[in-house]
Amino acid sequence: MSELTILMPCLDEAATVAGCVRKARAFLEREGIDGEVLVADNGSADGSPALAAEAGARVLAVSRRGYGAALGAGIAAARGRYVVMGDADDSYDFSRLDAFVEKLRAGYPLVMGNRFRGGIRPGAMPALHRYLGNPVLSFLGRLFFRTRVGDFHCGLRGFDRQAVLGLGLKSTGMEFASELVARAALAGWPIAEVPTTLDPDGRGRASHLRSWRDGWRHLRLLLLFSPRWLFLYPGIALLAAGILLTTILHFTSLRLGGAGLDIHSLLYASASALLGLQLCLFGMFARTAAQYGGLLPPQAALERLLKIVTLERGLLGGFAVALCGFLWSCAAFWEWRETGFGALDPGVMMRDTIPAAALMVAGMELMLASFLLSLIRWKSAA
Repeated sequence: MSELTILMPCLDEAATVAGCVRKARAFLEREGIDGEVLVADNGSADGSPALAAEAGARVLAVSRRGYGAALGAGIAAARGRYVVMGDADDSYDFSRLDAFVEKLRAGYPLVMGNRFRGGIRPGAMPALHRYLGNPVLSFLGRLFFRTRVGDFHCGLRGFDRQAVLGLGLKSTGMEFASELVARAALAGWPIAEVPTTLDPDGRGRASHLRSWRDGWRHLRLLLLFSPRWLFLYPGIALLAAGILLTTILHFTSLRLGGAGLDIHSLLYASASALLGLQLCLFGMFARTAAQYGGLLPPQAALERLLKIVTLERGLLGGFAVALCGFLWSCAAFWEWRETGFGALDPGVMMRDTIPAAALMVAGMELMLASFLLSLIRWKSAA
């Protein structure tokens, strides 16, 4: 096994791939590093594989299409202990990888380039990506996964090959870049960053990247790997706000500025509480399924919660909540009976029936959720 593989995914990069390979080989020779340049070709029809091989690269044909698919196959086939990956469009300088190798040798399992610290040449990155897409997605990545990575989508990065293979990366598209950082952060890896320059690519054609489509795929992955932010935190906020407003409006109407809140607002407040409860339950389902399925690492807090929330306790708790709502509804029915089943003042009666109905629905949700959670755990343990 050699020390370093410089990996380049390639799809119709005839104008630039040979130059990138020559720069990478020159770096290996200058630094005296035992390594290789590996081009993972993803079905090029412009002669890129032959040009890469002529320049001194080992070429791997990858039939499954996609940026992530090419990189995944390249990582699996790499012969180096470490891998430095970068695009073959001449936007990254493969002759200056010293900082990546230094950090890898120091023991960092993942070393990220940071284009915002190193410098972005004029015309190298569209304004939409530079000032909106990358900053927003990188901020969300830092928030969701508690990491300090400043540039989640830098295409130049290095890592320990065996460690990355152990992450079990699945993405086949551009979101591979986000999955690598997200999984590394969830695994608790120390992640280093080095300044990286970004030059305009030299291909003379449109990029394979599709801003909105690929941006959504990155955002989707970040959300799927963080059930807390997708389900739990919004659910807690809606549940708390709904319960608070329902409680207040049950006893009295409320004025906020020039708006008067009464029974119609009570209905929406109860709906908010129910939606919040559903989101919290979805968060538990998603985190449990992801943990038991190996998608996310074990979480001690969830394990403790699952030991408490057994099927029987969930059923009893849900039944108690539903029973409270049912008895409250019975009291409202009795009051209606006392009037001879005649007309009632909605402003009075709905203050009881709306929260009573919400409690019955919430209780049933808790009971059914207990069965579903038990099924997820049972299936995962089988």
